[in-house]
Amino acid sequence: MATKPMLHPRNQHRAGYDFERLIVQTPELEAFTTRNPRGRMTIDFSDVDAVRMLNRALLRTHYDIDFWDIPASYLCPPIPGRVDYIHYLADLLAECNDHEIPHGPEIKALDIGTGASLVYPLTGQHEYGWGFTGVDIDPVSINSAAEICDRNGLNISLRRQSDPEDIFEGVIGPDDIFHVTLCNPPFHASIEQADKGTQRKWRNLGKGHSKKLNFGGQNAELWCPGGEIGFIARMIEQSMDVADQCLWFTSLVSKKDNLQPISRLLRKARVAESRVVEMAQGQKTSRFIAWTYYPEAQRSL
Repeated sequence: MATKPMLHPRNQHRAGYDFERLIVQTPELEAFTTRNPRGRMTIDFSDVDAVRMLNRALLRTHYDIDFWDIPASYLCPPIPGRVDYIHYLADLLAECNDHEIPHGPEIKALDIGTGASLVYPLTGQHEYGWGFTGVDIDPVSINSAAEICDRNGLNISLRRQSDPEDIFEGVIGPDDIFHVTLCNPPFHASIEQADKGTQRKWRNLGKGHSKKLNFGGQNAELWCPGGEIGFIARMIEQSMDVADQCLWFTSLVSKKDNLQPISRLLRKARVAESRVVEMAQGQKTSRFIAWTYYPEAQRSL
């Protein structure tokens, strides 16, 4: 099985999907498998049910999650790319820990927009044992995440953000301290843009026109006023109010063109340091922005 060197070295999915192993753990997956032109086992990634079953199998096999399900039409995230973000965050925190990867529940992570899938806390808690708090504005997502926690006996804190304009206010209490925040922000500025993005994905999959997206997504998951740049701009502005309560703030940035205006906003916020961390999954390159208000000499876990 060919290694994908672009995935993080600690990513369990560097060698691709081991369908034989996955099917042993989740026999229902076999019904969704096909053979590609090279004769290798795969699934139809345009099939919503197939993608959901693959995620269920991956989470059970690699992350000890026996129960995982999400409401129909909610975002079904690809696991390898999501967990890459977690591994790079661990590297970032290691710089503040004598270059040792930090493990254990005393490391506190805040997942902004945790979603119905709860994918970052599930994978991050398994890989590093961190204490996760998941935040979302959507009550259906919070209920789904709570069921996943309950059915798997997981200790993950969930908080509902009641004001969609607020990111940290209302969910970070006066006594809270976090070592890192993470976020996969909505990247479209309107429902029309989200629909166009759906059509691009379907064309890339060779499926022509469709109203549905293979990985799903509700409005709050796919778009917000101002799009990705607007959301991250609010995050930067509001991070100043809780600057001493978090060591590193981070967010994925899907559009490379957004990096320059984001960097200007960070300079205006007078952060102590900011950086862009590049990641790659297969043919796709992604990245996250990280910033801190702590001088280097004061960054210790």
